Amino acid sequence: MSDKGKKKIGVISMARNDDFFIPKWVSYYGNEFGYENLFLVLDGHDQFIPEINASVNVMRVPHLPLGRAAGDKNRARMISSLAKTLFYRFDKVIALDIDEFLVIDPKLGMRLCKYLEKSFSGSSLSALGLDVGQHLDEEKPIDIAKPFLSQRSYAHVSARYTKPVVAHCPLTWGSGFHRVKGKNFHIDPNLFLFHFGMVDFEKSSSKTKDHSRLAQGWEGHLDRRNQLFDLIKTAQVLDGDRFFPEARRRQNLFRPFFAWNKPGTLSEKPVIKIPERFKQSV
Repeated sequence: MSDKGKKKIGVISMARNDDFFIPKWVSYYGNEFGYENLFLVLDGHDQFIPEINASVNVMRVPHLPLGRAAGDKNRARMISSLAKTLFYRFDKVIALDIDEFLVIDPKLGMRLCKYLEKSFSGSSLSALGLDVGQHLDEEKPIDIAKPFLSQRSYAHVSARYTKPVVAHCPLTWGSGFHRVKGKNFHIDPNLFLFHFGMVDFEKSSSKTKDHSRLAQGWEGHLDRRNQLFDLIKTAQVLDGDRFFPEARRRQNLFRPFFAWNKPGTLSEKPVIKIPERFKQSV
């Protein structure tokens, strides 16, 4: 336990060739948990340290030119190991991708840092995953200086992003932080994980032209992710608040038998309208 009974929370992410999400990630989590409690791992000694708050703990590690699947496993093992060491100084650790933002429901009127200081059962905490994309008929290119959710209104409710990103004790994440090895998951009713990888069509399209990514087997993965733009344009949009409890229930109940500790996929690929109260969240 930290001094005076206050729980101290560390946050970890890893990035390579990114100048888009890092400033947003640092600003968001720094404001919530303190910049000195952020740990940003840069994948490769060829990476420039970005101009961010000087209190952020930034480290560069050697880059391994692995394929996408092998790279994901290697990254998960590295971040899991780092998180385990942080538990010597921190009470909880959050680990997620650089384009993922853990958000508390604004209706609680509580900051995320205060909410996570509470005691929770289990080894980890998952948030309901929302894959945010640009509606190409309705929404303009993203303005990085403004809150993302003030410019985007639609998201795919996706089990892929219902991740156990909050660790209450040392543990080992699987590839992409989609599961904790040997442990169950718990989807918190007040937490959401917004994935912004497809928040801007032009930015996303540039990734499909990145020769280094294509050489490492990312083409199929990027093509599947880009399908989100078509899904948002064509899907029958659901009311988010009405669907959220159902999504949590089904992801918890209908798990794949071969991966019992991962949430079940929603086969109809539901797209929801993001409630207005989230507009200033990220």
